[in-house]
Amino acid sequence: MKQESHSGTGVSDHPASLGRGSEDLHVKLCRGSRHAEQILQTLNSYRLDGIFTDVVLTMGGHEFPCHRAALSASSTYFRALFAGGAKEGRQGTVHLREVSAPSLSLILDYIYGGDILIQEDNVEDLLELSSFLQIPRLKDACVAFLEGELHPHNCLGILKVANSFSIPSLTERSKNCLLEGFVEISHHKEFLELEAKEFASCLESDHLAVPKEEAVFEAVMRWVNHDVVARKGGLKDLLQHVRLPLLDPVYFLEKVETDELIQKSKECIPLLLEARKYYVQGKEVSSQRSRPRRYMELAEMIVVIGGCGKKGSFKLPFVDIFHPESKQWKPLSSVPGYSKSEFAACTLKNDVYISGGHLNGRDVWVLSSQLNVWMRVACLQKGRWRHKMATLQGKIYAVGGYDGFGRLASVECYDAFSNSWADVAPLPETVSSAAVVPCLDKLYVIGGAVEDGANTDKVQCYDPEENKWILLSAAPFRQRCLSAVTLDHSIYVVGGLLSKIFSYSPQTDTWAEVASLLGPLENCGATVCSGKIYILGGTDENEQGTDKVFSFDVETGVVEPETPLQRRTSCHSCVTILRSRTR
Repeated sequence: MKQESHSGTGVSDHPASLGRGSEDLHVKLCRGSRHAEQILQTLNSYRLDGIFTDVVLTMGGHEFPCHRAALSASSTYFRALFAGGAKEGRQGTVHLREVSAPSLSLILDYIYGGDILIQEDNVEDLLELSSFLQIPRLKDACVAFLEGELHPHNCLGILKVANSFSIPSLTERSKNCLLEGFVEISHHKEFLELEAKEFASCLESDHLAVPKEEAVFEAVMRWVNHDVVARKGGLKDLLQHVRLPLLDPVYFLEKVETDELIQKSKECIPLLLEARKYYVQGKEVSSQRSRPRRYMELAEMIVVIGGCGKKGSFKLPFVDIFHPESKQWKPLSSVPGYSKSEFAACTLKNDVYISGGHLNGRDVWVLSSQLNVWMRVACLQKGRWRHKMATLQGKIYAVGGYDGFGRLASVECYDAFSNSWADVAPLPETVSSAAVVPCLDKLYVIGGAVEDGANTDKVQCYDPEENKWILLSAAPFRQRCLSAVTLDHSIYVVGGLLSKIFSYSPQTDTWAEVASLLGPLENCGATVCSGKIYILGGTDENEQGTDKVFSFDVETGVVEPETPLQRRTSCHSCVTILRSRTR
């Protein structure tokens, strides 16, 4: 029997005639973006000819017939306007105020065609309009263009734009450009119009790229003198971010202290006094203003002196210096009489002083940070070992220790001007291997050994003005072989086989546990560098030496591993000095 066929098709519906079983036949005529481009081109020609348009955008006498669907597809603003119940969205005309006709014309070309030419003379208008109309891709393209154009000659203008439109990424990049090119930019006319708050934020940054702090001071005074009447009242707010202690002392005397505006500002006097004190006492004056910026010629570096090897018996002659930013270790001159350990060490005017190192040792040596040479100075009056030294108000104190017969209460004070030691009031309790640290113009002795098998939890405090010791709140531990540092008017204690870092506030006479270590440590080194506390080497509960180094960020409470020591080391000394990055 002959099969019936469909009229007009000429194709049999028998499966064998299609060769695809019973599936539907799909034909795709357009691939990729070509079809979409053709549609947009057609819509754009309709727009230009006024065909099928259903809304007119107007501003300043200019009219732009458009299609609501096309506008809504690209702009969140138009989509909300036309989809909402607002009267303006239902009308055939939308009035756009404070919008330039050329910029809107470019935006419409982008909406209908996908292409737009962003240039230096139109990018700000396009950014403003794309932000207003909420066209994310165009706004991102404008931001990317500005980021690519960033340069010291235009970063202040771009920073202003970034702040106006609340673009965090562009603000950050503009600020970085300002910080990196500060010396050049500070001489530009546009710099003098920088807002005070933005200027202060720049000044306080560690990443301000200046070889010397003199450039920062001069920039501040140029900015203030540009409009003295309006800006002189904020001089102190800016000057407090200038690291006056790092200025050359002669420059400070001739340019800073003699400046008329500064002399008339009583609020600036404490800043001047701090700088003077630093010139006399050096790194003993600890504040943000005494820390070098990241790109200065000088940088804070850690010096590790002597100590014992892995098993604790071999005495190490090495003196190494470590730069935390570059992560590099370099050797310095070896300690004199290297077969010693457990030196007491401190710094005075950026030179390193050591004493002790063996039973009844009286020798005192100083390492010149400039010459990298060890020199002998006046000997201690009392031979001692396992004591500590600390710098307070421009003098060095040697505290306690052991003389082979018992622990010592003896305390001596060194005057570098006369190169002599003198006895001061003795400790209330004899100790060795205690933590000794200066803070807020007083000396603190924490814990330590009082007998071979007994330790103390006492905190002994010395006032040099009264030459008197007092006892404060006891520490929450009884340990020896401790180390302590001062940071931001608080004392931090590690070592003594403690697996915690403890802090003590002299202002409130209170203790707190602030962080945990990976395990107990004693005979470790501790010092403050670049605003962080570094804990270096030491021995564990099995009396095994370690080369591990940790940093503790007081602000975040985070303890992180750092570049290890050159070798396993314990019973060593650690201090921080300023040193040229190129040496």
